[in-house]
Amino acid sequence: MSARTRVAAYRLGWRIVRVMPERAAYLLFSALAQLSWLAQGRGVRQLEANLARVVPAAGPIALKSLSRKGMHSYLRYWCDAFRLPGWSEERIRATCRMVDDGPARRYLAEGRGVVMALAHQGNWDHAGAWSTLALAPVTTVAERLQPEELYQEFLQFRERLGMEIIPLGSPGEVFGTLVRRLSQGGFVPLLADRDLSDHGVPVTMFGEPARMAPGPAALALVTGAALYPVTIRYERLPAGAPARWGTVVEFHPEVAVPQGVSRPAQIAAMTQACADALADGIRRYPQDWHMLQRVFVADLIEPPVPDRARSAK
Repeated sequence: MSARTRVAAYRLGWRIVRVMPERAAYLLFSALAQLSWLAQGRGVRQLEANLARVVPAAGPIALKSLSRKGMHSYLRYWCDAFRLPGWSEERIRATCRMVDDGPARRYLAEGRGVVMALAHQGNWDHAGAWSTLALAPVTTVAERLQPEELYQEFLQFRERLGMEIIPLGSPGEVFGTLVRRLSQGGFVPLLADRDLSDHGVPVTMFGEPARMAPGPAALALVTGAALYPVTIRYERLPAGAPARWGTVVEFHPEVAVPQGVSRPAQIAAMTQACADALADGIRRYPQDWHMLQRVFVADLIEPPVPDRARSAK
C-alpha cells in the first residue's frame, strides 16, 4: 500500500468496523486472516519461521495449522483494536483477567513503580485499557510510524484508552521520562521481545541467539522499580459473557537484581531472565505470539527461508 492508502485504510477501519454488527466484524477479520494465511506472504512465512523455533518438533502440517491459528489471533487483535474505543468500561473490565498480579498491586499501592516486559502477544491494548481502569495509569512507549498521519491515529487511539504514550525518539529523552514516571510510583509496560534500537541485549530464546530491548531491566535498576515479565493471551469466554474472546494477563515471578556484578552484567542477566519467562509464555500459547517480523539473529543476518525447508525444521 502507498502511505496515503494505509492511512485511509486505518481511518476507515476505526470508523466503520467500530459500528458494524459485532458478529459481522469478527467474521470479516476471520476471513481476512484466512486469506492472508492462504496467500503465504512475507509476514506469514516469517511467522512460520519464528514458530518453528517455538515448536521444533512440529512437522510441516502441524506448523501450517499453528500459523493459521496465529493469523486468526493476529487479525482478532486488529478487529479488537478498531472496536476497542467504543467498548464500555464494564466490557473492558469483564473481558480481561489477571493472574498472579497480587505482588505488583501491593508495590503500586505502596508507591513503588512497576515495569512490565511484554511480548507481542494477545491484545496488549486491551490489557493497557483494563490496567488504566483497574490497576494503575499506564505509561508506555510507541514506535513512531510513517507516515506521521498514521502514527497520530495510533497515538490518539491509545490516548483515548487512557494511556500516556511516549514516542520512540531520542533514547535519553524517552528513558528520562520513564525514570520520572517510575520514581513517582508509575506503571510502565514495555514490549521487549523485538529490539527496535542499536542497543539490544544478546539473549537466548528457544535455543537460538536473539536480541531484546534493555529498557525494562535498565529502568528497574535505575529507579528501584519491580520488574515483571508478563504473558498476554486470548481465552474463550463462556456463553453469556460480553464477548466471545477475552484477554488474560499473567504475571511471571519478579526478576531479581543480581548482586556483586557490574551494571551491564546485571542488565544482561535480568534481560535473559525476562527472555526465559516470555519464552515460557510463548511456548504455552504460541498461536497468540504475533511476531511477523525477524527477531532471531540468524534471520537478521541471512534472509528468512521462504519455502517449506524452514517450515519443516
